[in-house]
Amino acid sequence: MTMLSTHPFDTDYDELLATLSNGSVNRNFDPYLDIDWDSPELQIDPNDPRWVLHPEVDPLGATEWYQALPLDEQISIGRWRIANSIKVGASFESILIRGMMQYAMKLPNGSPEFRYCMHEMTEECNHIQMFQELVNRIGVDVKGPRPYFRALAPLIGVAGGYFHTILFIGILAGEEPIDHYQKAIIRAGDRVPPAVLRCMQIHIAEEARHISFAHEFLKNHIGAMDPVSKTLMGLAFPIAMRWLAGEIAAPDWAEAKAHGVDREAFKQAFWKAPHSQEVLAGFFKDVRPLVEEIGLLNPITRRVWSLLGIAGPNSRYRGEPERKATAAV
Repeated sequence: MTMLSTHPFDTDYDELLATLSNGSVNRNFDPYLDIDWDSPELQIDPNDPRWVLHPEVDPLGATEWYQALPLDEQISIGRWRIANSIKVGASFESILIRGMMQYAMKLPNGSPEFRYCMHEMTEECNHIQMFQELVNRIGVDVKGPRPYFRALAPLIGVAGGYFHTILFIGILAGEEPIDHYQKAIIRAGDRVPPAVLRCMQIHIAEEARHISFAHEFLKNHIGAMDPVSKTLMGLAFPIAMRWLAGEIAAPDWAEAKAHGVDREAFKQAFWKAPHSQEVLAGFFKDVRPLVEEIGLLNPITRRVWSLLGIAGPNSRYRGEPERKATAAV
């Protein structure tokens, strides 16, 4: 059987896309088959002390104000914070789907990117269902992203389909902080309720494919650009990373205030305190090697990464736990 192949990239990229597509077929999750929502061990207890925010993982949990609160208030704020983070994740996935669908439907017949994009969007739909089911069961009426970002979300998704390289930079800018945060929670052990832990395990397993695709997509598409376009991408990369990291990791202040968060503690957590600045920079320790490999680092772009507070040590391998180092972008 002859298959069409109508894109300018090499066979290694085609083979990677085939591997990722086969992985989506042979190893995938369904939120209503692979999670026993009604099992006793996954029931949500609003007073579970595991809602308390881990100080090494969550920048709000690291503030002196939060740690000085009575246990019941730490639990209440932690429950809201975790539920809102999950809602933000679902909202981001919806933007990804909008943009990726716009992009995929423009691809020519035979494009291996088309097949993988469709697999990824199917998985992201499952993630949205999984996240929303979890939010419903947690029982906190969270809004997710900031109001202006919710209003812009449909436009961002559609625009991304026409500016597809920027779209995939944005996808990576959203996926990396979520992946980093969830891995840190899992490494902390049984310090979150089991239902939350199970959803994060599923999300991380499938997100590994999505992040691999975004990395390889950007390597191939940016690598084929002319010098001027590459320069623009070098500037767009850190700006998108910093903007979306803030949108995803920092909750809306009005909602935080409604749930009893102290104003100064909020400022320290997002992103004035030294620890919170380390958390922010750590979101992108797996992205910085990619940027260097693509050739997007020069004295100007290095300065932009630094000014935006997202420079720092590169990871030696994907998913490396936090470590002390001096190397920087």
